[in-house]
Amino acid sequence: MEKNAKIFVAGHRGMVGSAILRRLEMDGYNNLLTRTSSELDLRDQNTVSAFFKVEKPEYVFLAAAKVGGIVANNNYRADFLYENLAIQNNVIHNAFLTNVKKLMFLGSSCIYPKLAPQPLKEEFLLTGLLEDTNEPYAIAKISGIKMCESYRRQYGCNFISVMPTNLYGYNDNYHPENSHVLPALIRKFYEAKISGAGEVVIWGSGTPRREFLFADDLADACVYLMVNYNEEAFVNIGTGEDLSIKDLALTIQRVIGFNGTLKFDSLRPDGTPRKLLDVSKLTSLGWTYQTKLEEGIKLAYNDFLSKIPADI
Repeated sequence: MEKNAKIFVAGHRGMVGSAILRRLEMDGYNNLLTRTSSELDLRDQNTVSAFFKVEKPEYVFLAAAKVGGIVANNNYRADFLYENLAIQNNVIHNAFLTNVKKLMFLGSSCIYPKLAPQPLKEEFLLTGLLEDTNEPYAIAKISGIKMCESYRRQYGCNFISVMPTNLYGYNDNYHPENSHVLPALIRKFYEAKISGAGEVVIWGSGTPRREFLFADDLADACVYLMVNYNEEAFVNIGTGEDLSIKDLALTIQRVIGFNGTLKFDSLRPDGTPRKLLDVSKLTSLGWTYQTKLEEGIKLAYNDFLSKIPADI
């Protein structure tokens, strides 16, 4: 990937896209192409087609997506399915039509069956039923993987896919209902601390285990694979380490300095019991993560404090 190549980062304002943009800039890539959603609606076929014909990017990072936590995924099932399929269809197909040299599609670890063996190996895809609460989103992401595979097989396109684990970091979403668990807990503990509350209620039992990767580490892995990986099979990106939601909450509590107690609301859904990626393929390719969880939470919390949501 040449330093002056035209590189389109789709979704550059989101947590993942902005991290990829920072990584590319740090590495000296100087011809980066971005558009906000108001400038380019990736759900609109004609608009995307015109954009690719005019701009002719050479490389594409497809990090744009409609994302959210358990509640958002479950409440807006049609939106998550339709919008993600539309984005993927338009970008991947037009990358093919305009002879993009290489495209990277970013999926999600929710593509794996709910009760798949742990840790999750790439070959476990499509071997069982999905977790119901995020099934529409997962189906969209699986379709993206299969699109990249199919365009490679039929047309010889160098389209690759990566599957990140749960992410957190700069520019995260801290919405009280639509955010993922880690940023949601940062917000909860911060609000409890400033209000003097005696306890924080954690959704679910606290027993599910999750893996978390700092978004800037993901970006580093994405750029590394874009330069070094050219195969059909997708690649898991994660740490290979997990912890319980309870231990995650205790870690965030410690970072923020909340002195109250924790209460777990078992009436709320837990989601998948465990979700840990097997990253042996990634490490065999020469990449491992750098940011330890507590260090990353401190960085994310400082970013949160620098732009506290207006509704707090």
